[in-house]
Amino acid sequence: MPQGKPTSVPDDGLTTRQRRNRALLVVHTGEMKGKSTAAFGLALRGWNQGWPIGVFQFVKSAKWKVGEEAAFRALGRLHEQTGEGAPVAWHKMGEGWSWIQRAGSEQDHAADAREGWEQVKRDLAAEAYKVYVLDEFTYPMKWGWVDVDDVVATLRDRPGAQHVVITGRDADPRLVEAADLVVEMTKVKHPMDVGQKGQRGIEW
Repeated sequence: MPQGKPTSVPDDGLTTRQRRNRALLVVHTGEMKGKSTAAFGLALRGWNQGWPIGVFQFVKSAKWKVGEEAAFRALGRLHEQTGEGAPVAWHKMGEGWSWIQRAGSEQDHAADAREGWEQVKRDLAAEAYKVYVLDEFTYPMKWGWVDVDDVVATLRDRPGAQHVVITGRDADPRLVEAADLVVEMTKVKHPMDVGQKGQRGIEW
């Protein structure tokens, strides 16, 4: 396996092993597709290491059939049956979240986003997962549904070794500053530029 070498070594008192295994806050942002795809690829690696995975989808509709969801739910069942890999929990805001039941059909998206974030905070405090994918979580922050300073402070002070990956366009500069790894997806070419719509197996 090729191994990257750091360009500098800070004088932080940590051993090489301690620094290497430090939990990361990762942000995938930018206008181009692939942000969630990359996050789920990272989560797949974590599952293979036996790390419990928690996915929170903050925008996608519950009616959308996402290929990664089906795959990770299958991996979760495989873990239950064989012990291979790790447990997987998948939550979607469009379903009103899995841990609450709300009467009525009128949906308050801002309240749902806040409830999702509060659950993430509870899970972080309990060290429930090793990898968190907060899919499209930049949007509730951008729209003012969730307080950015609270997000940054909570993630900065999270206990244990919990990796957090946040996806979505227009990541807040405060989140970018707090993150350890930030990727900006920039479009060079896209099939939609020549009139081709999204297709099964590529977009979902």
